[in-house]
Amino acid sequence: MTSGRGSKAALARQAWSLMFDYLIRSAPRRTRSLAARGLTPNDSRALFTLSADEGKSMRSLAAAWQCDPSNATWIIDRLETLGLAERRSVPDDRRVKQVVLTVKGETTRAALLREFQQPPPELAALDRADLEKLVNVLRKLGRDASTGTNDG
Repeated sequence: MTSGRGSKAALARQAWSLMFDYLIRSAPRRTRSLAARGLTPNDSRALFTLSADEGKSMRSLAAAWQCDPSNATWIIDRLETLGLAERRSVPDDRRVKQVVLTVKGETTRAALLREFQQPPPELAALDRADLEKLVNVLRKLGRDASTGTNDG
């Protein structure tokens, strides 16, 4: 194994490329789950952003999704048509609308999450030691992403 900045950076690029390729190759499975419910990947992103308890304004959704407010409106319109989300007036300012998930939206999101969290066959086929290593690395990445640190 070689040392130095270039080799670590190259190894990180290779690891990321392999992870990215795997996620892209496994996307059709997730897309089929969405399509069976009349949803698109953008609808899914919206579904997983919203909650039934805490409403979000169209402006905050557009900012979170880094899109034009008209695109956010279009996505929420689709979710409303499917009965998955609804706009509610804010008691203090009836001009402002907050988007929340409906009961059907919560149920749909939970079902999708169960399906999405089922491991693909090739992942489930890995031996226990490899799975444990992978889980440990992914946990570390999750911690580093949430804290903004990298110790290595």
